[in-house]
Amino acid sequence: MREIFLEVRNLQVEFSGDGSQLKAVDDISFNLRRGETLGIVGESGSGKSVTALAIMGLLQYPGKVSGGEICFRTQENAKPIDLLALPAEEMQLYRGGDIAMIFQEPMSSLNPVYNIGFQMTEAIMRHQNVSITEAKRMAIAGLQEVKLLPSDEKIQQRYLDNWQQTNIKIPVPTDFQLAQLVKEEKTEILERFPHELSGGQLQRVMIAMAISCNPSLLIADEPTTALDVTVQATIIELMRELQESRDMGMIFISHDLGLISEIADQVAVMYKGKIVEYGTASQIFSYPQHPYTKGLVACRPSLNRRPQKLLTVSDYMTAEKNELGQVVIQAKEPAAPTEITREEINTRLEKLTQEAPLLQIDNLKVGFPIRGVFGGTKRYHIAVNGVSFDVYPGETLGLVGESGCGKTTLGRTLLRLIQPMGGKIIFNGQNITTLKGEPLQKLRREMQIVFQNPFSSLDPRMKIGAAVMEPLLIHAVGKTKQQRRERAVELLERVGLSADDMKRYPHQFSGGQRQRVCIARSLALNPKFIICDESVSALDVSVQAQVLNLLKELQQDFNLTYIFISHDLSVVKFMSDRILVMNQGKIVESGTSESIYHQPKEEYTQKLIAAVPTGSPERMKNRNLN
Repeated sequence: MREIFLEVRNLQVEFSGDGSQLKAVDDISFNLRRGETLGIVGESGSGKSVTALAIMGLLQYPGKVSGGEICFRTQENAKPIDLLALPAEEMQLYRGGDIAMIFQEPMSSLNPVYNIGFQMTEAIMRHQNVSITEAKRMAIAGLQEVKLLPSDEKIQQRYLDNWQQTNIKIPVPTDFQLAQLVKEEKTEILERFPHELSGGQLQRVMIAMAISCNPSLLIADEPTTALDVTVQATIIELMRELQESRDMGMIFISHDLGLISEIADQVAVMYKGKIVEYGTASQIFSYPQHPYTKGLVACRPSLNRRPQKLLTVSDYMTAEKNELGQVVIQAKEPAAPTEITREEINTRLEKLTQEAPLLQIDNLKVGFPIRGVFGGTKRYHIAVNGVSFDVYPGETLGLVGESGCGKTTLGRTLLRLIQPMGGKIIFNGQNITTLKGEPLQKLRREMQIVFQNPFSSLDPRMKIGAAVMEPLLIHAVGKTKQQRRERAVELLERVGLSADDMKRYPHQFSGGQRQRVCIARSLALNPKFIICDESVSALDVSVQAQVLNLLKELQQDFNLTYIFISHDLSVVKFMSDRILVMNQGKIVESGTSESIYHQPKEEYTQKLIAAVPTGSPERMKNRNLN
């Protein structure tokens, strides 16, 4: 067996405040071998990231390690070092060198003031003791290794191909000219600033920085959460290739057990600071033993099944504190959810399409002006290009595609938050494309939106009760403040909150609870139509399942019509009657949710489906670690 080079023994991390101590990590132990990947999975607040920060020595006050050891071997047969016992100055020699970390949000991890070349060379020179010229060479090599920059040979070949296709009368570029072109392209990528790169490109830069000093241990903390499924699949494959070529040990942290099962060899499931289950990826995913693990496995929507509702963690267990303040878990065995048959799906769709469409979109076009040197409009970036479709009353229409395909722009244009360049938007028989003033404000009562980030959707200075009552006040619904308050209480209770929550502020709620508040607010005016714009993508899979179930219940109770926007096809398939697949501003494929999955016609749709992490045994990584 390969050598164990990281041992975490009885680690405890506490956070102090208000005269009390909170155990964020409670007596956990695990080890890692060279070339092996340990997946740590659990919901937000389970202690995953705190464990990683403790290993990196990056815990900040009021957090502190209150017990345990973290033993690390820099090379084979070397004497283990207790990282917790090292002085801060000595720990800096290991952090970023032998131990590297990739954080969840690359945009907040990179300094927007400096270009990526400066930030990469700074890290290399700090740990490698090389000149600036050598550091730049190593930075470029790292960007080529993560495939953000092609190899020298591919860059030269691209220029030769372009020469042949453009103008064969121009002399063939000499070797010297090709070398200069390669040098210019390398320099250009180093001179880019973070805002000039996409999310997937930024994450590749973070990976290149992390591996630039050839670390023995790489910690990846939710490195793909904010990325499209296709970009996520590319990043996962890249990290796997880098790990195998460099024989690195890796700790991969995520709340998605399906994703973990496809990259990890060993898996630790964390709940409230403790490791509740530990084993191989195939064991954990195929034969989970702990009720919490069973709940995590069950709550992710499946592309192969169509249940009426998703099971959640609460269906498998209850957790209550005893007299000593200890969490006691009681296992439950939920009944299997009822599957929706093909006949039921077809009957529902036939019934829906017999009615007149609630929303009709005809050749809709949306563009954003690109300004020239002197401030005039130079040209337009077309974000939505000639889109046409209908939405029927009571239907959920899924809209799926990668970031930048035009989904969100389309959704906001339908609500007239963005003015279209052309086409028609007909809502409930009325052409609303050019509505202004008071008629447009009245329309707002019937059309609502739930945004992706619930925290930025709520005013942090406004109590929840006031936030839910605000649309009632704007549209003069309810004669008195008491009537509006009663309506707000009714809405909060309907989404699983209570009247007592009205006095609390957004920061006092979890992400899932905040999204419930946003849903309650969107229902305040009894709308007919709601756009859910990536409304569950920022949530843990267990909380995501609860919100998806809630949206389905509300649709039945209030006969709501949804457009459900997401890049995750498994979520869209669970929610939708029909699906539109969008790419580069156009609808490239449409059909029922079943037909889109089982008989995708477009290569782009097939790529989206293939990128969804299913955790199926045939897709699990199966490497020999002996």
